[in-house]
Amino acid sequence: MILDKRNEFCDAVALNTGAAGTYLLGDQIDLGVARDMGNGEPMYLVITVDTLPTSAAGTATAQFTLASDDSASISTSTATVHLLTKAFAISEMAAGQMLAAIALPMEGVAYERYLGILQTTGTQAFTGGKINAFLTHDVAKWKSYDAPFQA
Repeated sequence: MILDKRNEFCDAVALNTGAAGTYLLGDQIDLGVARDMGNGEPMYLVITVDTLPTSAAGTATAQFTLASDDSASISTSTATVHLLTKAFAISEMAAGQMLAAIALPMEGVAYERYLGILQTTGTQAFTGGKINAFLTHDVAKWKSYDAPFQA
């Protein structure tokens, strides 16, 4: 998987430890006037767990949103939502695990100038944990399977 530092939102960025709510994480990408993500080639949002998340009772959940807005602060109320993951429970987030590898829509709702990641915390606040989030043209999801003809 090829990673361009300029297409990275989070590099071992701590999960927001505030109460249930939506928070902007990491860095934002300034798209300038460009609105065609990937220049005609598929681009993928990849989110991985860097450090095991924790919460007081172990019941916190996190949902991640790829959103764009006209300001770098990416408002949780006026941002344009492009992708939304499911809500992940702490029990589903192991260190090193890939939470999402989702192709960005190439057409449809136009991207605004700034692109970023929002974390929506549910149930209870996180007390720790870090994630990585970035855009890439190729996703490393190769897996080895037993051949069906082996004895």
